[in-house]
This record gives sequence, structure tokens and C-alpha cells, in this order.
Amino acid sequence: MSSKRLAAVKGTFYPDNCNKLSIYFQKFTDAIGTALQKSDIFKLIPKAIIVPHAGYIYSGFTANVAYKLLSNTKAKRIIIIGPSHRHYFQGISGSYYESYETPCGDMPIDSDYLIELAKKHNIGFEPKAHIQEHSTEVQVPFIKHYLGDRSIIEFVYGDISAELVSEIIITLLEDKENAVVISTDLSHFHDQAKANQLDEHCLQAISKLDLSELSKGCEACGMIGVKAMIMAAKKLQYHSQLLDYRTSADYSGDKSRVVGYTSAIFY
Repeated sequence: MSSKRLAAVKGTFYPDNCNKLSIYFQKFTDAIGTALQKSDIFKLIPKAIIVPHAGYIYSGFTANVAYKLLSNTKAKRIIIIGPSHRHYFQGISGSYYESYETPCGDMPIDSDYLIELAKKHNIGFEPKAHIQEHSTEVQVPFIKHYLGDRSIIEFVYGDISAELVSEIIITLLEDKENAVVISTDLSHFHDQAKANQLDEHCLQAISKLDLSELSKGCEACGMIGVKAMIMAAKKLQYHSQLLDYRTSADYSGDKSRVVGYTSAIFY
């Protein structure tokens, strides 16, 4: 077991300085608005969230809304599940490290719990899947900021069925000490109108817990995780609530080739 999962995309996807990160989070929160933060939505306690994984300038606000709500949880352990972008492999890999590096200090990884979970589910270790994976890494500074030093576990999945991932999520969420983070972006590099059309199917699937919507045009890059989370939510009789949707054009102004982002909670 390696000692630390090093941060690979600090300074590119998000600031490599803790003070700068804090400023980002404060600006994101200020942008939510006081009225909305005092609404009933922000009183909910999520069991799981869906968040995007682009650079913070593009998707940080969208993710921050969900993490603001996740800060209501009393869960002692946060499990991040995201797709592998750089390394092809079969199955799902767990973060068999002792800690996880962030610009604001390392976070503890509950490797003992991971080892026990791996006995029930077929969870291996593919180091190359973790070393450069941004879909999971960009979530960790949010967790550090909003949830302090609670334990985390990182799961990166490759070629695996949503059914198997769903079984893991169900096991995780049957333990009240756990909360789950599902990482996904939506459609990539369509014009704004086309992206909105395709992404609407993703949003409908999440808000209605309707798996059939995913096959109507949703192009989520973390499709397996989204599908697995919907399956688990239906099995566990959870409700869902969409929080934010936007595209990269909201920041860049370029509507010719956009990426879609959403956040949601399950409770």
C-alpha cells in the first residue's frame, strides 16, 4: 500500500494554494444568494450527491451548491466514485493509500473500511487509474473545506456494469456513517442548443429517477456512475433534487462547443 494519493491536477483544475481555494469557495457560496441558502432545500441532508468534475472556473459553482448541502451530513466517511479518463481497465479500483493530498492539508483514507468492503465486492487496485484521475481528485478540496478531516475513499471505475457499481453504492449507503459523491460531466463539445437538448435527458433521469431517459440522448461521461446511483436510489427509496445546471459557456461565453454540468442530491 502506498502512503499517499498525490494531488495531480492542483494548479490546473483548481488552485494549488489553500487561501486561493478558500476565496473560490466563498465566491461560489456568495453567488448562491442568501435567499436560496435560507430556503427549505438547504435544510435537506443528502445521502449522496452528483457533481461535475471540470476545472473550478467552469463547474466549481455547480459542484459547490451540492457540497454546501452535503455539509449538513453527520456521515463520518465520504466515498467518491468517478470514471477513469486516462487508463483503461476492467472493474473498479479503490484508493489503497493512507492519505490524500490537498492544498489545505492531507485527508485520511479509511483503508481498513475499504479492505472490508473489498471482501464483499470485487474491488481491486489499479494504481494507474488513480495517479492522474481528475474526476475524483477535484472533489477532495471541496470535502476538505466543507467536511474537515472526515475519512474519504476514492473509487475509480473502468469497464464495469452499472449494476455492479450500484450494488457497491447500496452497501455503502446502508451504513449511516457513509455519504456518496458521484462524479460526472454531461455532454461534450456540442453547440449550446444541442447540449441543452441532450443534457435535458440526463436531468430528467436524475430528477425522476427514470433510467429510460438516459438512453434517449444523455451523454454523461460518468454514465455508469449516474445509472448506478439512480438504481441505488430506487432500491433505497430515496428522493432526488436537481440543484444547478449550466454549461462552460456561462464562463467562457463560447456557445459553439460547450460542456454540460449539473449537481443534484439524493435524500
